[in-house]
Amino acid sequence: MAQHEQVRVAVIGSGFGGLGAAVRLRREGITDFVVLERAGSVGGTWRDNSYPGCACDVPSHLYSFSFAPNPDWPRTFSGQEHIRAYLEHVADVFGLRPHLRFDSEVKRMTWDPEKLRWDIETASGSLSADVVVSATGPLSDPKIPEIPGLDTFPGKVFHSARWDHDYDLRGKRVAMVGTGASAIQIVPAIQPEVGRLTLFQRTPPWVMPRVDRAISAGERRLHRALPFTTQARRGFLWGIRELQVQAFTKRPDELGLIESLAKRNMGRAIKDPALRARLTPDYRIGCKRILLSSTYYPALAQPNVDVVASGLSEIRGSTLVAADGSTAEADAIVFGTGFHVTDMPIAERVVGADGRTLAETWKDGMEALRGAAAAGFPNWMTIIGPNTGLGNSSMILMIESQLNYMADYLRQLRVLGGRAALDARPAAVAAWNHKVQERMKRTVWNTGGCTSWYLDANGRNTTIWPGTTTEFRRATQRVDLAEYEVVRPALADGADGADGADGADGADRAHGAESGAEAVA
Repeated sequence: MAQHEQVRVAVIGSGFGGLGAAVRLRREGITDFVVLERAGSVGGTWRDNSYPGCACDVPSHLYSFSFAPNPDWPRTFSGQEHIRAYLEHVADVFGLRPHLRFDSEVKRMTWDPEKLRWDIETASGSLSADVVVSATGPLSDPKIPEIPGLDTFPGKVFHSARWDHDYDLRGKRVAMVGTGASAIQIVPAIQPEVGRLTLFQRTPPWVMPRVDRAISAGERRLHRALPFTTQARRGFLWGIRELQVQAFTKRPDELGLIESLAKRNMGRAIKDPALRARLTPDYRIGCKRILLSSTYYPALAQPNVDVVASGLSEIRGSTLVAADGSTAEADAIVFGTGFHVTDMPIAERVVGADGRTLAETWKDGMEALRGAAAAGFPNWMTIIGPNTGLGNSSMILMIESQLNYMADYLRQLRVLGGRAALDARPAAVAAWNHKVQERMKRTVWNTGGCTSWYLDANGRNTTIWPGTTTEFRRATQRVDLAEYEVVRPALADGADGADGADGADGADRAHGAESGAEAVA
């Protein structure tokens, strides 16, 4: 990286959000930008998660950019290696390589109120940017629970997102901690080769069959020859999921039929009544993410697998002690315990206009205007921000909506002219989030009777969007300047702030009429 490089836009992260932002910037005619990536290659969570069996639970043709369709997906649900290859392909096809800065983890970024720019310190040097687009993603920093005795465990310990491929699990006694989306893929992948597998399950998930198959060569030829067939396939997959949203957000009682199908799926593989009882959730389906697998239950029924219906509470040497007092011996522990979602570490490194970090601003819960802008952090936007997650569809749809918002944000700055920044009004942020939380009250994620990673430490759902992807796209198609304060450089020595002079006394804020966020569609 050049010594204290100055750019128009700095994008943080090179997963789907970061690469999508880079493509959109180029399409908007902006080439003065960098993509800061802490690792040595692109891919984000699809680079970091390389555990056995890793695959997507959203159909391939929906889990890809609309502007970069892939007619050659090999399976209806793609594996990690295919998705990562797709992202590498996007970086190449759209000419993003010159903008990528690898091994450049952001250590700190601080808003300079006089120069109206972000000063960014990275592992490879420092730079400044007029605008920051944070695309670090919520599934990027693994969470390992604090368990007494873990530091004295004599065997191997790793998180599913940091898989140790050099460690041979064959014949080993392996403990799998957690029963989320990663665990239900890992368990059937490693069960045939380990000596004994002990699954520590705090809460059983609802699991539906994963209707996966190879996409034939004829289908792929058709998609290459007639691109509209790829679009039609994507549109069908999207439409089905849009129709499902009402049950999740307004009528959770209608999910009872899905529960009966999930129980029938379990019953086909789990014949032992006692094991079936341990694996049956006591909350409404959909409260936690519905997981897809046709191999998870058959693996749990194998003689070398033990299911402990309790969380791991203590470790004594190689003996693992569950909360119910039961014990198991292990040579290795694999944590499938999720990520720092509502307490993202990047928030500790972002220092806003008033000198507070984003983490301090969000200490009572994450809030962002239209999932993108936080009050007190001018010219800073996040992709996959608060309340933009989905419980049943593709996050790529949400990312593309946020890219629309980002593009209009930058257009508004150009229209304003000169040195300018936009800072979300606290009243607009509060109004937007009030409406989101009001809608959240009747959703299955809040009423389904479970505790999930969707909820923060205060029990508030700050991760999920309580509506359709169509509604979100409407809500983010343009920037309403009434929801922002326009920040200009302070006048100094008769200089015209509109001409970009750096004032010595901070920045002036142009206060328009107060306006709450427009109604959540």
